[in-house]
Amino acid sequence: MRGAASQLGLEAAVMTFEPHPREFFAQRTGDLSKAPPRIANLRDKLQSLSEAGIDRVIVEHFSAQFAALSPQEFTEKVLVDGLHVKWLMVGDDFCYGAKRAGNVELLQEAGKKYGFHVETLPTVMNGSQRISSSAVRSALADGDFSHARQLLGHPYAMSGHVIHGQKLGRTLGFPTLNLRVAHRPALSGIFVVQVHGLAAHPLPAVASLGVRPTVDDSGRVLLEVHLFDFAQSCYGKLVRVEFLQKLRDEEKYHDLPTLTAAITRDSNQAREFFERRSGAITATDRI
Repeated sequence: MRGAASQLGLEAAVMTFEPHPREFFAQRTGDLSKAPPRIANLRDKLQSLSEAGIDRVIVEHFSAQFAALSPQEFTEKVLVDGLHVKWLMVGDDFCYGAKRAGNVELLQEAGKKYGFHVETLPTVMNGSQRISSSAVRSALADGDFSHARQLLGHPYAMSGHVIHGQKLGRTLGFPTLNLRVAHRPALSGIFVVQVHGLAAHPLPAVASLGVRPTVDDSGRVLLEVHLFDFAQSCYGKLVRVEFLQKLRDEEKYHDLPTLTAAITRDSNQAREFFERRSGAITATDRI
């Protein structure tokens, strides 16, 4: 796409929808379980597109009015009159318009009529597996971050601004950075992570991503990160939390001492992970 944009003297632009169409319809029906978990928030999506060399991102608000556009109306109002499209790339299974009535063939015919070229992106494979958002979600849900990295082309991470929490972690001896997660994530549990954005190098940590069932019954999703040997104030700072290994699923404990013991075990396991990795890097350097 960047090559075509350069050759034609155009911006390399990507259109994305917010909220996700399936998320929008799930909210309308009241059945949020039908909304797919989010792989990335909008900030992370925009960052990835920027790093891929995209010049411009069009974030289209997906609404009832937008969902009702026929394929013809979508082509005329959005692509032709709105974006003045000259060259368009879509997936080979792309559908558009109300009730997904439009397909690639219809879009190509529209391109001939309105003067834009339609290029289809064939299915991209990772070995014998089709690379798709569903495959990425499955890898993340399984805690298989090596496979997720192969599919995504980069390590999996979540970013956000550090917010104030209930200070319970500090009371238990494990102060945390808290990041609000606005949408249902594709993974949950306890993880070994490293945090970018607070120092010149990533900082080792252990993290909990989920609804905190032992201490909170609101159902609100929170990412809590306990940094090792780091005591600076981080409120308001933008950080990126990179996931390295899953330790276990989220559990509900009957009291705080039991919770504290579990956090201690998690922290020790995470420290051991970094010690092993450091030892492996040192051994490699000596070869």
